[in-house]
Amino acid sequence: MNVLVLNAGSSSLKFQLIATDLQRMEENRDQRLCRGLIERIGGDAVISIRGRQGTQTSNAALTDIGAAVAYIIRLLLPDFDIHAAGHRVVHGGELFSESVVITDVVIKDIRDCIDLAPLHNPHNIAGILAVRQEFGSKVPQVAVFDTAFHQRIPEPAYLYAIPYRFYQRYRIRRYGFHGTSHRYVSHRYRVLRQITREQTNVITLHLGNGCSVAAIRGGYPVDTSMGMTPLEGLVMGTRSGDIDPAIMTVIASKEGLSVHEVENVLNTQSGLLGLSELTNDMRELQQSVIQQGSTRAQLAIQVFCYRARKYIGAYLAAMSGADAVIFTGGIGENSPEIRAAICGGLEWAGLKLDEEANHHAVGVEARISREPSHITVYAIPTDEELLIARDTVRCILGEPHPS
Repeated sequence: MNVLVLNAGSSSLKFQLIATDLQRMEENRDQRLCRGLIERIGGDAVISIRGRQGTQTSNAALTDIGAAVAYIIRLLLPDFDIHAAGHRVVHGGELFSESVVITDVVIKDIRDCIDLAPLHNPHNIAGILAVRQEFGSKVPQVAVFDTAFHQRIPEPAYLYAIPYRFYQRYRIRRYGFHGTSHRYVSHRYRVLRQITREQTNVITLHLGNGCSVAAIRGGYPVDTSMGMTPLEGLVMGTRSGDIDPAIMTVIASKEGLSVHEVENVLNTQSGLLGLSELTNDMRELQQSVIQQGSTRAQLAIQVFCYRARKYIGAYLAAMSGADAVIFTGGIGENSPEIRAAICGGLEWAGLKLDEEANHHAVGVEARISREPSHITVYAIPTDEELLIARDTVRCILGEPHPS
């Protein structure tokens, strides 16, 4: 089955065409037929596609996400059949605890979650409707939710200590994000260790421009760092992560900003970028330290690593211990230095990094802790698109999710 995987943003569209089915999944023979990215949607869009003929780049006037999806479908159809579509949907609220085949009712429910993700869900819906416009009912579609994996988190972990009526009225609670990534790498860990889901007790760190950590006990999350929105938790590329809520009032009054304007500062001008006042790119910050001796870049990196290490310690307490810590995401997969800085000082918990193994683990699956080590450490590249493709097939065939 050829599954078109779509990840629609406000002005960009990531896509992959993946050939997979139940037998291919079992034998790990899934095949990527092509992948690509459309940027600057709303004007002269830039389209980059990598397939059998290498990478090709072109431009086209694409007004919105719907036009971009239609463009990609028409571009692919001469060379490939499209049997199904799988969509990354950012927010499923409390309505969705697993991936689902998309129906009119499902679209309505995704719309009902727009208040929880106003910058994301409308674009996800636009992608769904564009596929329907092109294929009608001939091509089934599946929604895979960023929040679904975290829906098993218990009440003491997902409720905020605010008047309970606000949860009842507005569903203000912790939802968590990056669920597809946390689910994928915890599953890969299970495969590598040849253990059952019930034996899977790990802490997973998705570290990229957006960052989150999840505590997974018995194969399911019991806590996660992102909250009602992706702003809470770890220090990120441009997001502040955890702050004292009163800081918003102070900034608003001192700078003459509205609450929404302060929130924008916390989302787009904070994190690594805000601390360093240089860049949100961890690689560039590391280079600034090495080449210019930038103390601000060094400070930003130290705060980033400290916050991650603190969350690991908190989740070890919340879980009564863990068997492994797993790094993933662009930084987690590719930066041995950041992994070492985060793990430094966790020897008390029985976590002992192998310097050589860690140094060589760049973009590959690897165990990077020494023997013996009470808590093992892994670097595992995430593959959210593959998980979405596999979920799509399982939902269409009515098969249960394995994780």
